[in-house]
Amino acid sequence: MNAKIESFSGNLIEFRDVSYHINDIPGRAVISGVSLAVPLGETLVLLGRSGSGKTTLLRLINALYLPSQGEVLVEGRPTAEWDVIRLRRGIGYVIQEAGLFPHFTVAENVGLVPSLEKWDRQRTTARVGELLRLVGLDPAEFADRHPRELSGGQRQRVGVARALAADPAILLMDEPFGALDPVTRTELQKEFKALAGRLQKTIVFVTHDLREALLLASRIVLLDTGRIAAVAPPQEFLRMDHPEVRAFVASLGAVPGAPV
Repeated sequence: MNAKIESFSGNLIEFRDVSYHINDIPGRAVISGVSLAVPLGETLVLLGRSGSGKTTLLRLINALYLPSQGEVLVEGRPTAEWDVIRLRRGIGYVIQEAGLFPHFTVAENVGLVPSLEKWDRQRTTARVGELLRLVGLDPAEFADRHPRELSGGQRQRVGVARALAADPAILLMDEPFGALDPVTRTELQKEFKALAGRLQKTIVFVTHDLREALLLASRIVLLDTGRIAAVAPPQEFLRMDHPEVRAFVASLGAVPGAPV
């Protein structure tokens, strides 16, 4: 995958009538009939209850799962036709608790994909330093630490830096702030929103928290038992007359259209 795809004219990610069945058993559908397009530069938030299919939909993008029916396209090409290594190295992936390698230093974690891509040491070191500063960590203080020496918020910052290391066009984030305390979570949400605005990546972000979705999304996709229940920009989403939307809005202690 070419990380520099500003000239790509179509939708960067596209789901075409996608279903995913556990062990390909039709009666056990996790995702059913999803059609969705994600244009370049969008921050798309997948919102839904536990078990609604959010993470499954995310994993279909980088071919951790392949659709049972339909097609998932990245840069206009079905994921089934990609070399899976090339596909995944061109997509940043951030999970809850960051998923850092405990025996690697911070610098080694962040520089993992560049090293796999055979970048020279000087270029990799420069990129690691650039990204640590970008996520608010001083390389002189943090580069040689191990994950166990970091706070939860610091580990998540390193996880974001690692996902950005090879300058991917797409960033997938699976509830990356869900395990953090409320204060740290709010701080990182605000910092990530500012960072996303500067970097102009195409981001697909999974959450079950409507407040987080309203803060970060350019568009919210609400999933309900594996199907798309609603799609809308944040303020329009709040006003939608759909029972599952109303249930999420009620969780805010607010009414549709009220300030959040």
